[in-house]
Amino acid sequence: MTALTLLAASALSVGGLALATAPAGTADTLPYTVQTLHFAVTAGAEGPCDIVGDLYTPTAATSASRVPAILTTNGFGGSKDDQAGLGRYFASHGYVVLSYSGLGFGGSGCKITLDDPDLDGAAASDLVGYLGGDAGVAYLDAGHTQSAPALDVVQLDARDHAGVRRSDDPRVGMIGGSYGGQIQFATAAVDARLDTIVPMITWNDLSYSLGPNNTDQLPSQTSGVSSRTSGAAKLFWAAGFSGEGVADGMQGAQGDPNRLYGCPNFADWVCPGLAFAGSAGYVDDSTVAHLRHASVATYLPQVRIPTLLAQGEFDTLFNLNEAVATYRALKAQGTPVKMIWHSWGHSHGTPAPGELSLTDPDPSTQYETARVVAWFDRYLKGADVSTGAEFAYFRDWVPYTGNAAPAYAEAKAFPVGTDRTWYLGSSDLATSPPLAAGSQSFVTPAAGAPTSINPLDAVGGFLPAPLPEQDAPGSFAAWNTATLAQPVNVVGSPRLNLKVDAPVASVGQAGGPAGMLVLFVRLQDVAPDGTVTDIRQLTAPVRIPDVTRPFTVRMPAIAHQFAAGHQIRLVVAGGSVNYRGGQVANAVTITGGGGQTLTLPTVG
Repeated sequence: MTALTLLAASALSVGGLALATAPAGTADTLPYTVQTLHFAVTAGAEGPCDIVGDLYTPTAATSASRVPAILTTNGFGGSKDDQAGLGRYFASHGYVVLSYSGLGFGGSGCKITLDDPDLDGAAASDLVGYLGGDAGVAYLDAGHTQSAPALDVVQLDARDHAGVRRSDDPRVGMIGGSYGGQIQFATAAVDARLDTIVPMITWNDLSYSLGPNNTDQLPSQTSGVSSRTSGAAKLFWAAGFSGEGVADGMQGAQGDPNRLYGCPNFADWVCPGLAFAGSAGYVDDSTVAHLRHASVATYLPQVRIPTLLAQGEFDTLFNLNEAVATYRALKAQGTPVKMIWHSWGHSHGTPAPGELSLTDPDPSTQYETARVVAWFDRYLKGADVSTGAEFAYFRDWVPYTGNAAPAYAEAKAFPVGTDRTWYLGSSDLATSPPLAAGSQSFVTPAAGAPTSINPLDAVGGFLPAPLPEQDAPGSFAAWNTATLAQPVNVVGSPRLNLKVDAPVASVGQAGGPAGMLVLFVRLQDVAPDGTVTDIRQLTAPVRIPDVTRPFTVRMPAIAHQFAAGHQIRLVVAGGSVNYRGGQVANAVTITGGGGQTLTLPTVG
């Protein structure tokens, strides 16, 4: 299997989950019907566009006995078929479900616009209107010549969430992952008829996702992931998604040849943005503006409906910090919100046993499925049920059988635990300031070249034997704790307070990002036999605006146990195989002592 094939496979579904299989039974015995429809939707200058979707309707639903609805769509590169398991389950339990292929994917027309609220959000709003009974939206054919009957079986609300009286306001929620997660925020921002959302493994700020900078000098990021200075461009995720998007455009060009003009199957700004990032190693200001326009971080005050966030602990594309940023902002503005950290994500798409199945959901045996079902029952059916803990996280160090509930720790608030601080010495991490401080020096490579051997972030979790984690001699600095007498359980975002000496960068940084120092910070678990493992393959790139001043690195959050007998290792490297590093070679020296500290949020 080629790397590109693996990249596409990880993008094709929510966290790489298997596609749905055909239901058991016949049409005469199923408690629902399924009909494929085409929808004429607006999408800004792109519209009108054709969207294809499958409508799952409970046989018991009638105009006199209406039921709530669920709207769902695919992850990047997928289609309406990916959500068939959800459609079958919820249609069998009293919900109308409309699963559709997003713009540019799975038989739907127009280009990929990255869940832009003005385009993808507007298109989804038309589908909400169809669920509310609007006529002239649904058709039996892709040419929109045969009108489908208006839908009259979905429960209606008298007023939307802006207090406006509507005749086409369905009781409706949304669910989906990754690309199918962000569209929920985009829809909520433009349509006050949407009642609740369950976004899974999606982004807060796409400029961070594709070019993360985990420092913003002082003050560092505290509640968000956005940075004033672009970080280091991700290489393999960007290559995989652009290749997959173009391939979808080629498949759909016969029905919509305009998709191949300009930037093939993408909004026109995407291609030059990718080209610049690939050559310069960071995202230019114009592209950052476009990426943020398509990110909930920009329009989050417009999202006011109950939100259940689910994010992956094993995800190098949209790491846990993105969900934390969204959670904190929603919480601060009084929006009902809860958060789950599950075991799986884009980098390792198979949920742990008893967590979740999109092909065969079963709340009685799957912890996360039960949370989702209860959420919809509460906010769509008005059932008097618990929606679970404010915050829950999966612990892979807790053994269990069957339902994954025992492996989940639940808390009444986030964050959890207490901070523990280690001080950097010459090469050691100590829990009290070292008496004598030494220094370590290394050189970062020119032209953004990699200096490490690491699993490829987009596919490493899918390979049977991931590459070992190691850095080239002279290209990194590292600090180790003593052997741990007791386990250290880390739940949250590690923070590194650091000051470096880099004379070349101190001069070149005045010229902008190209002259700034770029470093890559990682935490590693060192086993008693010397085996070294990067925690969930996560890296914190930093592009430092001013190397003459201290800075704070807010690393991707983790839920990890450093077992007794192991060591915690901190690595600061000059290059990474998964990112484009700095353009200029830099001699870097890091001296221990003083305010050089690593802080880990720990729980018992």
